[in-house]
Amino acid sequence: MLERLRCILALCRKELLTILKDPANRVILFVPALLQSVLFGYAATYDLTHVPYALLDQSRSAASAELVAHLDGTGVFHRIETLRTRADISRVIDSGQALLVISIGPRFATQLEAGEAAPLQLVLDARNSNTAGSASGFVSAVVERFNADWREQHGAAPLPLQIETRAWYNPNLETRWNLIPGLIAALSMLQTLMLTALSVAREREQGTFDQLLVTPLTPLDIMIGKSLPPILVGLTQSTIVLFVALFWFRIPMAGSLLTLYTGLLCFTVASVGIGLSISAVSLNMQQAMLYTFVLVMPLMLLSGLTTPISNMPDALQLATLANPLRFAINLVQRVYLEGVGLREVALDLLPLLVIAALTLPLAAWLFRHRLS
Repeated sequence: MLERLRCILALCRKELLTILKDPANRVILFVPALLQSVLFGYAATYDLTHVPYALLDQSRSAASAELVAHLDGTGVFHRIETLRTRADISRVIDSGQALLVISIGPRFATQLEAGEAAPLQLVLDARNSNTAGSASGFVSAVVERFNADWREQHGAAPLPLQIETRAWYNPNLETRWNLIPGLIAALSMLQTLMLTALSVAREREQGTFDQLLVTPLTPLDIMIGKSLPPILVGLTQSTIVLFVALFWFRIPMAGSLLTLYTGLLCFTVASVGIGLSISAVSLNMQQAMLYTFVLVMPLMLLSGLTTPISNMPDALQLATLANPLRFAINLVQRVYLEGVGLREVALDLLPLLVIAALTLPLAAWLFRHRLS
């Protein structure tokens, strides 16, 4: 047993040296995880922080000036132009200068003072419907605050119903708080799949596969030796993204590191099983890379990282049950944001263990089959 373990460790050392001996490989393994996590945190966000708008104020009253002050005071709305006529609206919208135009009618102040409804017209650039919808929601919130202030200042009765909103686990409703913890699993999967998919294919292409076969190692030993280094690399990359989330974006972690890394270990083992299966059926590195890229995109799209799984068609929701990234992202987000323990994430751990239990024996069988 000790001799077998020594041989497996020697193979692991060989694999790590193969991966890390080239300085370019060391950069590729660790720098992209760092850069991608930072770029995703800044670029891949649905939070609306800058809304360029144009104003058409036909009232020119103290009431309209107060409403505009409410808008400008949010720090989100930035006025790019004050329009003179309604004909100017199409110019700023068509050119893309303004995301929306706020049009205040000439009787705005009179209607407010008389207690009548004072319509406020929004003209939205809906070529980006998500952004336009978010901007419209921001304007509605500002108008609600203006209404409350107006009634209070002018001695009117308070609003009959006031809504107080509390957001659990993400108080400021920042997209980044949801996205970055998910990347702890997603970004590490890319390199883990690639490394394991190329491992056996690289041996065949470089002509060292036959030398590996004449060693005392069994096919199972070879598979174990080729699994451990990618698992180590995958956990290291997850740690890099975790550090970015904690110390760069300052997203507080509510859960336990032990629970988090238990889930990440199960997920990485399942990913290694998929990668080894790809490597076993690939004749060369080109095939292994092609199979990996074909597989990665569906895994990412069906993971729930950017779009909720509940919004997908029933057939696709069923397909996500074979996707380890779906369960890993849900597990990491719950541990990171909610602070749940192993018992609460058992329903995510179990599918990962099942996928690992299926893919690793499949890879071993394919490996033996190719050897024969």
